[in-house]
Amino acid sequence: MGKVGILMGSKSDFDVVKPAVSVLKKFGVEVEVRVISAHRTPDEAHEFASTAKEKGIEVIICAAGKAAHLGGVIAAFTTLPVIGLPVKTDMMGGLDSLLSIVQMPAGIPVATVGVNGGENAGLLALQMLAIKYPEIEKQLVEYKMAMKTKINNDDVALQEMLG
Repeated sequence: MGKVGILMGSKSDFDVVKPAVSVLKKFGVEVEVRVISAHRTPDEAHEFASTAKEKGIEVIICAAGKAAHLGGVIAAFTTLPVIGLPVKTDMMGGLDSLLSIVQMPAGIPVATVGVNGGENAGLLALQMLAIKYPEIEKQLVEYKMAMKTKINNDDVALQEMLG
């Protein structure tokens, strides 16, 4: 039912990546998680990107902070969709990461979610996979209906509290 590659610039980014891994596994999607740096291991980044499709990967999520070039480097070497996941930093609260990922040159698109938005990165990957896999689309519909039900229940409870 699909396979998503998740890369992070360093092991310290795993807490940001964890929600993406969780939501993908919850939907039955296979996940390959790796630490690959655009700057410290560029050969590995190139190798991963250029062989991902033949390994069955259909979407790639790249989490990185600061200069955050990982998503762009990966996107340069593959035709697979790449989702950038900016990681919050001490210096600019993640704005540096977000801008590095979202401001890609023409011809190298990287879809981007919010800073530390691991769950949304996973959900976006699922929506991409749902184009091909009806089972995932069905689960996404159920997921969104559950969110709607929760909000409606919260609203009813709030109205009751307010009297």
